[in-house]
Amino acid sequence: MEANGLGRKNFPELKNDTFLRAAWGEETDYTPVWCMRQAGRYLPEFRETRASQDFFSTCRSPEACCELTLQPLRRFPLDAAIIFSDILVVPQALGMEVTMVPGKGPSFPEPLREERDLERLRDPAAVATELGYVFQAITLTRQQLAGRVPLIGFAGAPWTLMTYMVEGGSSSTMAQAKRWLYQRPQASHKLLGILTDALVPYLIGQVAAGAQALQLFESHAGHLGPELFGKFALPYIRDVAKRVKAGLQEAGLAPVPMIIFAKDGHFALEELAQAGYEVVGLDWTVAPKKARERVGKMVTLQGNLDPCALYASEEEIGRLVQQMLDEFGPQRYIANLGHGLYPDMDPEHVGAFVDAVHKHSRLLRQN
Repeated sequence: MEANGLGRKNFPELKNDTFLRAAWGEETDYTPVWCMRQAGRYLPEFRETRASQDFFSTCRSPEACCELTLQPLRRFPLDAAIIFSDILVVPQALGMEVTMVPGKGPSFPEPLREERDLERLRDPAAVATELGYVFQAITLTRQQLAGRVPLIGFAGAPWTLMTYMVEGGSSSTMAQAKRWLYQRPQASHKLLGILTDALVPYLIGQVAAGAQALQLFESHAGHLGPELFGKFALPYIRDVAKRVKAGLQEAGLAPVPMIIFAKDGHFALEELAQAGYEVVGLDWTVAPKKARERVGKMVTLQGNLDPCALYASEEEIGRLVQQMLDEFGPQRYIANLGHGLYPDMDPEHVGAFVDAVHKHSRLLRQN
């Protein structure tokens, strides 16, 4: 496997392992916190770094990815870094053209329309080689972090990647992708299988390159009801976890905690908790207490403040964080937002969120 060729690297010793301990279900002195899209357009320095390059050129530059990953850590005492990249580098590596259109989002000039279009895709076994630039970015960032906090690698889950490849971009209904599920179930399974075969070596390669945890984003889970999710998403989510863990062991690499974040997938919470991941990410539509009752204490939960809560005053953010922490409880929990940060958010309010988590979680443990 390509991951083996990346070799062992001597990285600086980790100084803050709170996030990893919480992910593994161990006790922590306070609640660790990070934010989805913490390296993002809400930061003026991010906009400045990105100004001269198009989006995917930035993704292909290990130096730029490293810089963007580190920027939020210079501002905030976050407990984890997440590599700057994009889930759509996988369809690109499979041979599909993807562009990022300012103000519109990702666009695939030639989406998959018929079953025969699957023949255009490259061999999934070659994807890890194509994505060497992501591994280089991870290795460089892990070195530059100097052991400050762990580095998270990530990928999009098969169903979410399929939606972009079939729809040709973002969609409010996913009608074209769901049409495939109803009209071409066998072709859909074939495509989801190709994506799984591409994701497994890619995620193992990220760990070999230095990632200390992995998050799988099933961002479009909410477009599927329980039946379609159970047929076309969950089996592949499970397969990714099982095969990545086996692959890490085979490659002689230490296990890393894996996080599954299925946005609006609350109807499958119990199934996700048993899908082979150490952590289940929640969006803001799920009540923390009810989520804990449903999944028990076998997994760590991550989330789930409504990102729009960061538009509130710093005082109100503190109150909302305290309420969230009280409901999740002090252990087996990683604080985060229920989705990514939005571009118009005030960095000061992001800082207030991070500080409130640290402050209130310490107080919670004293009482």
